[in-house]
Amino acid sequence: MPTAFDPSLALKPGGIAVITGAASGFGRELALLCAAAGLQLVLADVDEAGLAQTVALTGLPPAAVLAQPCNVADAGEVDRLAARAHERFGAVHLLFNNAGVIAAGPSWKATPQDWQWVFGVNVMGVAHGIRSFVPGMLAQGEPAWVVNTASVAGLVCPPELGVYAASKHAVVALSECLHHELAGSGQPVGVSVLCPAYVDTGIADAFRHRPAELAERNPDDAAFLARTKVAMQAGRLSARDVAQRTLDGVREGRFYILSHRSAAAGVESRLRAFLAGGAPDNPLAGVG
Repeated sequence: MPTAFDPSLALKPGGIAVITGAASGFGRELALLCAAAGLQLVLADVDEAGLAQTVALTGLPPAAVLAQPCNVADAGEVDRLAARAHERFGAVHLLFNNAGVIAAGPSWKATPQDWQWVFGVNVMGVAHGIRSFVPGMLAQGEPAWVVNTASVAGLVCPPELGVYAASKHAVVALSECLHHELAGSGQPVGVSVLCPAYVDTGIADAFRHRPAELAERNPDDAAFLARTKVAMQAGRLSARDVAQRTLDGVREGRFYILSHRSAAAGVESRLRAFLAGGAPDNPLAGVG
């Protein structure tokens, strides 16, 4: 359904884009593309060294970029990020709730800490971003857009990714609800949900930033993620490709941004099984 306003106006030069998970992967590439498009940036991540590198790569002058360490699982830290963004720039036109982590292995071996860490970042990070930034975006009365990073694992249910897939399904559900709410707000604010498949983003190494108190993980996690890294590195699309498709999706006002069209077959298979009352197959076989 087309929006009632031109979503490309959210990407106008001089606008402000907030990007979480900006130290690497999609977040870094989104930052570089937004900077090249003339936007000013608010960048956040727990990886301070990676964040500083992203800032340097943008080539923006200090006045045009704000970088802040931020654990998106902490509501107070996201509130402070929003406060600093508005103090510095006075508005936000693009919000990329992009920070994400992964835990893997058979679901019955998942630890309570796996659930807490993954849902804290992947789900509550998005929820905190919406709560902290969207009210201001609505109050501005200017075209604005929210992009929540989910995954194709938010549309299908791959084996050994129970915790991760559950978190990404939650992101898709939250994004769909937000779409309906924003559409009824009367304000020019829209939302997309990004659902990529295998891309080499560095997420398989996210454990290095896992809090010590949440370190107890699925005993099969490391082995599964080692295999996943191979699949990611063999993927045909780069993080840059996906970031470009994401901005194109915003310009076109698309809700679902599915980077890998081949992944649609897995979604269709799942829905056919649902309608037939059958069992799902492995949805990511052959996707890359």
